[in-house]
Amino acid sequence: QVQLVESGGQLVQAGGSLRLSCAASGFVFSMYVMGWFRQAPGKEREFIVGVSSSGSTTDYAESVKGRFTISRDNAKQTVYLQMNSLKPEDTAKYYCARRDFQGSYDYWGQGTQVTVSS
Repeated sequence: QVQLVESGGQLVQAGGSLRLSCAASGFVFSMYVMGWFRQAPGKEREFIVGVSSSGSTTDYAESVKGRFTISRDNAKQTVYLQMNSLKPEDTAKYYCARRDFQGSYDYWGQGTQVTVSS
C-alpha cells in the first residue's frame, strides 16, 4: 500500500535551517508529482511547493520562495524540503503528499512538526 513517512522536523531558532525528508513506498515514485504542505494550529492547510516526477520543474508558494528548496531522489524514493532562513511563522506541521494523474493530492504522510522560536 502507499506510504509516505516524513521526518526531520524539530525545534529551531529563527534564521536557522532544517531539511525534511519524505520516504515513499508502495507505488512507482518516479511517475508522480510530489508536494509539501503545512498546517499551523487554527489555520487551513497551505500548499508550499510541488516537484515534477523527474525533479526538473518546481512550483513554490510565494511565502517560501527563495528560502525553501524541494528536491527528490527517485532512486531512493524520497523527496526533500530544505528550509533556510526560518521564521516563527513557518511553525506548522509539514506534510508530503502524492499528486494523482488527475491533479489531486491523494495520499498524505502523517506529518512532521517544525517549530521556529523567535
